[in-house]
Amino acid sequence: MEVVYVPAFLRILKKFDSPIKEGVKAAVGAVIDYYETGHKTPGLGLTQLRGHLWEARAGIRWRVLYVIGENRLTFVLAGSHDDVRHYLKRL
Repeated sequence: MEVVYVPAFLRILKKFDSPIKEGVKAAVGAVIDYYETGHKTPGLGLTQLRGHLWEARAGIRWRVLYVIGENRLTFVLAGSHDDVRHYLKRL
């Protein structure tokens, strides 16, 4: 499975404090692992938002948005509930 990170996702990730950054990286790893092996990590909280757009939990306050494509995962956003809401409004 191909994994792609949009540039905005990487820019946002650089701005986070270390504990948040580690939570996001762990969530991304768990999402990739889920689609490659079928094993879902407890607490990952996968939720389909719209079409091929999904959300995974990266902590109590933090979420990771990604798009499922033909043999591809594209990570588009890491942020808070408000960030996710604003992102969805722009779609």
